[in-house]
Amino acid sequence: MTLSPASTVGEVIEHMRALGWKENVAGMARFGIVTQTALGLSNVELRRIARQVKVDHARAMALWQSNIREARLLAAFSASPSELTLDEAREWAGDCNSWELADTVADLFVAARFERTLIPEFAADEREFVRRIAFAMIATAAVHLKKEPDSLLVAWLPLIEAHAADERNFVKKAVNWALRQIGKRSAACYGPALALAQKLADSDRRSARWIGKDALRELQSDPVRIRLGIQA
Repeated sequence: MTLSPASTVGEVIEHMRALGWKENVAGMARFGIVTQTALGLSNVELRRIARQVKVDHARAMALWQSNIREARLLAAFSASPSELTLDEAREWAGDCNSWELADTVADLFVAARFERTLIPEFAADEREFVRRIAFAMIATAAVHLKKEPDSLLVAWLPLIEAHAADERNFVKKAVNWALRQIGKRSAACYGPALALAQKLADSDRRSARWIGKDALRELQSDPVRIRLGIQA
């Protein structure tokens, strides 16, 4: 079956089922991906399908409702950031049950420019993957919102500090990711991020200490310093 922008939800799912590879599912599980509804397609294959079917927001919403891992990822790849609503974003966030989905929708939510609203809202949410989305959005924003002032990113450092003590694996890794990405963004972001990393590294809280020490290793590395023009 050849897919096109006119392909229906049913046709897209049928195509993905035909391409599914059960051997891939076991490998996914080893990386912490929830596989109960997985078909076994790689993200490379899903990106290729997304290029074929193009953006179609209504179809993306229906794909998400299928609850199939690949369909949900494809939904995030093919939804329209300009048509996505905050309520839809909140619903998708609440449905996320893996770091993979959380990080993928985080990219979409930043593209939709929901970061100012959803980052503090999701960070305050106690659900593990919703909170992860908040910090994945920060990491994504640090890289992709190049026209935004550095002050926007620096302003999120207190949020990183506030949640650095969250011991849950998928949260603390996202908090660490956000801190490192802010620090690597520019020379102006480097100093405040490095100072926070040093503070966290001295914390008596295990998660905060790990986040700080891991961030320091990267931020103080020669490649990062050289790229940003930071003196050793």
